[in-house]
Amino acid sequence: MQELGTSAAAARARAIYDYGHTAIFASTADPRFHMLLYVPPAAADGRPVDLLVAVHGTGRTSAMEFRDGFAEFGLYNDCAVLCPIFPMNVRGDGARSGYKYLIEGDIRYDLLLISMVEEMAAKYAQDWSRFAMFGYSGGGHFTHRFALVHPERLWAACVGAPGSVTLIDPERDWWVGTRDLAEKFGKPFNLEELAKLPVQMVVGKLDLETWEITHKPGSAYWMEGANDAGETRPERLRSLARSFEAVGVNVTFDEVPGISHDRMKVLGHVKAFLTRTLAERRSR
Repeated sequence: MQELGTSAAAARARAIYDYGHTAIFASTADPRFHMLLYVPPAAADGRPVDLLVAVHGTGRTSAMEFRDGFAEFGLYNDCAVLCPIFPMNVRGDGARSGYKYLIEGDIRYDLLLISMVEEMAAKYAQDWSRFAMFGYSGGGHFTHRFALVHPERLWAACVGAPGSVTLIDPERDWWVGTRDLAEKFGKPFNLEELAKLPVQMVVGKLDLETWEITHKPGSAYWMEGANDAGETRPERLRSLARSFEAVGVNVTFDEVPGISHDRMKVLGHVKAFLTRTLAERRSR
Protein backbone atom coordinates (compact mmCIF):
# COMPACT_ATOMS: atom_id res chain seq x y z
CA MET A 1 0.00 0.00 0.00
CA GLN A 2 1.38 3.41 -0.96
CA GLU A 3 0.85 5.92 1.84
CA LEU A 4 1.67 8.99 -0.26
CA GLY A 5 -0.63 9.81 -3.13
CA THR A 6 1.63 11.73 -5.51
CA SER A 7 4.44 10.06 -7.39
CA ALA A 8 6.85 12.86 -6.45
CA ALA A 9 6.11 12.47 -2.74
CA ALA A 10 6.36 8.68 -2.96
CA ALA A 11 9.72 8.90 -4.70
CA ARG A 12 11.02 11.33 -2.09
CA ALA A 13 9.88 9.01 0.71
CA ARG A 14 11.64 6.04 -0.91
CA ALA A 15 14.83 8.06 -1.21
CA ILE A 16 14.68 8.99 2.48
CA TYR A 17 13.53 5.73 4.05
CA ASP A 18 14.55 2.96 1.62
CA TYR A 19 17.99 4.10 0.46
CA GLY A 20 21.15 5.32 2.12
CA HIS A 21 20.75 4.91 5.89
CA THR A 22 17.33 3.27 5.91
CA ALA A 23 14.49 3.13 8.36
CA ILE A 24 14.08 0.07 10.58
CA PHE A 25 11.92 -2.59 8.92
CA ALA A 26 10.01 -5.50 10.45
CA SER A 27 10.63 -8.88 8.88
CA THR A 28 7.64 -9.97 6.80
CA ALA A 29 8.34 -13.61 7.73
CA ASP A 30 8.20 -12.83 11.47
CA PRO A 31 7.48 -9.20 12.47
CA ARG A 32 8.91 -9.78 15.96
CA PHE A 33 12.30 -9.32 14.32
CA HIS A 34 13.67 -6.26 12.57
CA MET A 35 16.44 -5.00 10.33
CA LEU A 36 18.05 -1.79 9.16
CA LEU A 37 20.26 -1.27 6.14
CA TYR A 38 22.67 0.92 4.32
CA VAL A 39 21.79 0.81 0.61
CA PRO A 40 24.37 2.56 -1.62
CA PRO A 41 23.52 4.87 -4.54
CA ALA A 42 24.46 2.18 -7.05
CA ALA A 43 21.40 0.17 -5.98
CA ALA A 44 19.15 3.21 -6.39
CA ASP A 45 20.51 3.50 -9.94
CA GLY A 46 19.54 -0.11 -10.63
CA ARG A 47 23.09 -1.47 -10.65
CA PRO A 48 24.04 -4.75 -8.93
CA VAL A 49 25.62 -4.49 -5.49
CA ASP A 50 26.95 -7.08 -3.08
CA LEU A 51 25.69 -7.58 0.48
CA LEU A 52 27.29 -7.63 3.92
CA VAL A 53 25.20 -8.86 6.86
CA ALA A 54 26.50 -7.45 10.17
CA VAL A 55 25.18 -9.16 13.30
CA HIS A 56 24.90 -7.39 16.65
CA GLY A 57 26.14 -8.55 20.04
CA THR A 58 24.19 -9.27 23.21
CA GLY A 59 23.23 -5.64 23.80
CA ARG A 60 21.65 -5.38 20.32
CA THR A 61 22.52 -1.65 20.02
CA SER A 62 25.54 -2.46 17.86
CA ALA A 63 23.13 -3.15 14.98
CA MET A 64 22.94 0.60 14.36
CA GLU A 65 26.65 1.10 15.07
CA PHE A 66 27.56 -1.54 12.50
CA ARG A 67 25.17 -0.14 9.89
CA ASP A 68 26.72 3.31 10.28
CA GLY A 69 30.25 1.95 10.73
CA PHE A 70 30.16 0.01 7.44
CA ALA A 71 28.27 2.66 5.43
CA GLU A 72 31.41 4.26 3.97
CA PHE A 73 32.75 0.81 3.06
CA GLY A 74 29.42 0.11 1.36
CA LEU A 75 29.46 3.40 -0.52
CA TYR A 76 32.92 2.93 -2.02
CA ASN A 77 32.61 -0.81 -2.64
CA ASP A 78 29.03 -0.94 -3.99
CA CYS A 79 27.97 -3.15 -1.10
CA ALA A 80 24.72 -2.94 0.84
CA VAL A 81 24.79 -3.56 4.60
CA LEU A 82 21.96 -5.40 6.36
CA CYS A 83 21.86 -5.49 10.17
CA PRO A 84 19.26 -7.80 11.72
CA ILE A 85 17.82 -7.08 15.15
CA PHE A 86 16.97 -10.14 17.25
CA PRO A 87 15.44 -8.65 20.44
CA MET A 88 15.91 -10.03 23.93
CA ASN A 89 12.89 -11.60 25.61
CA VAL A 90 11.25 -12.51 22.31
CA ARG A 91 9.65 -15.59 23.92
CA GLY A 92 8.73 -13.75 27.13
CA ASP A 93 11.35 -15.52 29.24
CA GLY A 94 13.99 -12.79 29.48
CA ALA A 95 16.49 -14.83 27.45
CA ARG A 96 19.40 -12.94 25.90
CA SER A 97 21.42 -15.50 24.00
CA GLY A 98 19.14 -17.71 21.92
CA TYR A 99 20.10 -16.23 18.56
CA LYS A 100 23.78 -16.98 19.17
CA TYR A 101 23.12 -20.72 18.88
CA LEU A 102 20.78 -20.36 15.83
CA ILE A 103 17.91 -22.23 17.50
CA GLU A 104 15.71 -21.01 20.37
CA GLY A 105 12.58 -23.06 21.02
CA ASP A 106 10.71 -23.03 17.70
CA ILE A 107 12.71 -20.09 16.33
CA ARG A 108 15.34 -20.81 13.67
CA TYR A 109 17.41 -17.64 13.58
CA ASP A 110 19.48 -18.88 10.66
CA LEU A 111 16.41 -19.34 8.47
CA LEU A 112 14.98 -16.06 9.69
CA LEU A 113 18.14 -14.25 8.59
CA ILE A 114 17.99 -15.94 5.19
CA SER A 115 14.37 -14.82 4.82
CA MET A 116 15.38 -11.23 5.63
CA VAL A 117 18.09 -11.33 2.97
CA GLU A 118 15.70 -12.78 0.40
CA GLU A 119 13.03 -10.19 1.25
CA MET A 120 15.47 -7.31 0.80
CA ALA A 121 16.98 -8.84 -2.34
CA ALA A 122 13.51 -8.83 -3.90
CA LYS A 123 12.83 -5.28 -2.67
CA TYR A 124 15.99 -3.91 -4.27
CA ALA A 125 16.04 -6.28 -7.28
CA GLN A 126 19.41 -7.78 -6.32
CA ASP A 127 20.97 -11.23 -6.45
CA TRP A 128 22.02 -11.84 -2.86
CA SER A 129 22.05 -15.63 -3.07
CA ARG A 130 25.52 -15.33 -1.51
CA PHE A 131 26.54 -12.64 0.94
CA ALA A 132 29.26 -11.80 3.45
CA MET A 133 28.67 -11.93 7.19
CA PHE A 134 30.40 -10.19 10.08
CA GLY A 135 29.50 -10.54 13.73
CA TYR A 136 31.18 -9.49 16.94
CA SER A 137 30.79 -11.02 20.40
CA GLY A 138 27.28 -12.51 20.30
CA GLY A 139 27.31 -11.83 16.57
CA GLY A 140 30.57 -13.77 16.35
CA HIS A 141 28.73 -16.73 17.87
CA PHE A 142 26.05 -16.41 15.19
CA THR A 143 28.45 -15.89 12.29
CA HIS A 144 30.67 -18.93 12.74
CA ARG A 145 27.70 -21.20 13.44
CA PHE A 146 25.86 -19.85 10.39
CA ALA A 147 28.99 -20.60 8.35
CA LEU A 148 29.00 -24.18 9.66
CA VAL A 149 25.36 -24.73 8.74
CA HIS A 150 25.06 -22.63 5.55
CA PRO A 151 28.53 -22.19 3.98
CA GLU A 152 26.99 -22.23 0.51
CA ARG A 153 25.20 -18.95 1.34
CA LEU A 154 28.37 -16.98 2.07
CA TRP A 155 31.21 -15.43 0.09
CA ALA A 156 33.04 -14.40 3.28
CA ALA A 157 32.68 -14.82 7.05
CA CYS A 158 34.27 -12.49 9.62
CA VAL A 159 34.09 -13.92 13.13
CA GLY A 160 34.73 -11.38 15.89
CA ALA A 161 35.49 -12.34 19.50
CA PRO A 162 32.78 -14.92 20.24
CA GLY A 163 32.51 -15.95 23.88
CA SER A 164 31.95 -19.61 23.00
CA VAL A 165 32.75 -21.58 19.88
CA THR A 166 31.46 -24.65 18.07
CA LEU A 167 34.38 -26.77 16.93
CA ILE A 168 34.21 -29.12 13.96
CA ASP A 169 34.11 -32.25 16.09
CA PRO A 170 32.25 -35.40 14.97
CA GLU A 171 32.52 -36.85 18.48
CA ARG A 172 30.46 -34.14 20.24
CA ASP A 173 26.92 -32.87 19.77
CA TRP A 174 25.82 -29.31 18.99
CA TRP A 175 26.64 -26.72 20.18
CA VAL A 176 30.09 -27.90 21.40
CA GLY A 177 30.63 -30.06 18.31
CA THR A 178 29.04 -30.97 14.99
CA ARG A 179 28.15 -34.65 15.38
CA ASP A 180 24.38 -34.06 15.18
CA LEU A 181 24.43 -30.97 12.95
CA ALA A 182 22.51 -32.70 10.15
CA GLU A 183 19.83 -33.87 12.57
CA LYS A 184 19.57 -30.46 14.26
CA PHE A 185 19.31 -28.40 11.09
CA GLY A 186 17.83 -30.81 8.58
CA LYS A 187 20.71 -30.62 6.10
CA PRO A 188 24.09 -32.33 5.75
CA PHE A 189 27.30 -30.76 6.98
CA ASN A 190 28.81 -29.36 3.76
CA LEU A 191 32.56 -29.50 4.39
CA GLU A 192 33.35 -29.00 0.70
CA GLU A 193 31.64 -25.59 0.63
CA LEU A 194 33.06 -24.60 4.02
CA ALA A 195 36.60 -25.32 2.83
CA LYS A 196 36.14 -22.84 -0.03
CA LEU A 197 34.90 -20.02 2.22
CA PRO A 198 37.27 -17.11 3.00
CA VAL A 199 37.18 -16.69 6.78
CA GLN A 200 38.58 -13.97 9.02
CA MET A 201 38.78 -14.33 12.79
CA VAL A 202 39.47 -11.17 14.78
CA VAL A 203 39.88 -10.52 18.51
CA GLY A 204 41.60 -8.02 20.77
CA LYS A 205 44.80 -9.31 22.35
CA LEU A 206 43.65 -7.86 25.69
CA ASP A 207 40.15 -9.39 25.51
CA LEU A 208 40.82 -11.52 28.57
CA GLU A 209 37.82 -11.22 30.92
CA THR A 210 36.03 -14.52 31.47
CA TRP A 211 33.07 -13.65 33.73
CA GLU A 212 30.56 -13.68 30.85
CA ILE A 213 31.91 -16.61 28.86
CA THR A 214 32.53 -19.37 31.41
CA HIS A 215 29.74 -21.96 31.32
CA LYS A 216 28.83 -23.56 34.64
CA PRO A 217 26.73 -26.67 35.35
CA GLY A 218 23.06 -25.73 35.47
CA SER A 219 23.43 -22.65 33.26
CA ALA A 220 21.32 -22.32 30.12
CA TYR A 221 23.92 -23.53 27.62
CA TRP A 222 25.97 -25.82 29.81
CA MET A 223 27.03 -29.13 28.32
CA GLU A 224 30.10 -31.30 28.69
CA GLY A 225 32.99 -29.68 26.89
CA ALA A 226 31.48 -26.19 26.97
CA ASN A 227 34.74 -24.61 28.19
CA ASP A 228 37.23 -26.95 26.54
CA ALA A 229 38.17 -24.57 23.70
CA GLY A 230 40.03 -22.30 26.11
CA GLU A 231 39.63 -19.89 28.99
CA THR A 232 39.64 -16.51 27.21
CA ARG A 233 38.18 -15.25 23.94
CA PRO A 234 41.57 -15.23 22.15
CA GLU A 235 42.21 -18.82 23.27
CA ARG A 236 38.78 -19.97 22.14
CA LEU A 237 39.06 -18.21 18.79
CA ARG A 238 42.48 -19.82 18.22
CA SER A 239 40.85 -23.20 18.86
CA LEU A 240 38.14 -22.36 16.32
CA ALA A 241 40.76 -21.32 13.77
CA ARG A 242 42.63 -24.61 14.20
CA SER A 243 39.37 -26.51 13.86
CA PHE A 244 38.51 -24.74 10.59
CA GLU A 245 42.05 -25.03 9.21
CA ALA A 246 42.08 -28.77 9.90
CA VAL A 247 39.33 -29.26 7.28
CA GLY A 248 40.97 -27.00 4.70
CA VAL A 249 39.53 -23.55 5.46
CA ASN A 250 41.87 -20.62 4.77
CA VAL A 251 41.62 -18.55 7.97
CA THR A 252 42.99 -15.02 8.32
CA PHE A 253 43.59 -14.56 12.05
CA ASP A 254 43.87 -10.99 13.35
CA GLU A 255 44.76 -10.62 17.03
CA VAL A 256 44.71 -6.85 17.51
CA PRO A 257 47.25 -5.49 20.02
CA GLY A 258 46.13 -3.04 22.67
CA ILE A 259 42.43 -3.84 22.24
CA SER A 260 40.12 -5.52 24.74
CA HIS A 261 36.44 -6.26 23.96
CA ASP A 262 35.81 -3.26 21.71
CA ARG A 263 33.80 -3.95 18.58
CA MET A 264 34.35 -0.62 16.84
CA LYS A 265 38.15 -0.81 17.11
CA VAL A 266 38.33 -3.96 14.98
CA LEU A 267 36.21 -2.68 12.09
CA GLY A 268 39.24 -1.41 10.17
CA HIS A 269 40.68 -4.93 10.08
CA VAL A 270 37.33 -6.33 8.96
CA LYS A 271 36.93 -3.74 6.19
CA ALA A 272 40.44 -4.46 4.91
CA PHE A 273 39.70 -8.20 4.75
CA LEU A 274 36.34 -7.66 3.05
CA THR A 275 37.80 -5.22 0.52
CA ARG A 276 40.44 -7.77 -0.51
CA THR A 277 37.95 -10.62 -0.61
CA LEU A 278 35.42 -8.62 -2.60
CA ALA A 279 38.06 -7.60 -5.15
CA GLU A 280 39.06 -11.26 -5.59
CA ARG A 281 35.41 -12.29 -5.91
CA ARG A 282 34.75 -9.69 -8.60
CA SER A 283 37.89 -10.56 -10.56
CA ARG A 284 36.75 -14.13 -11.14
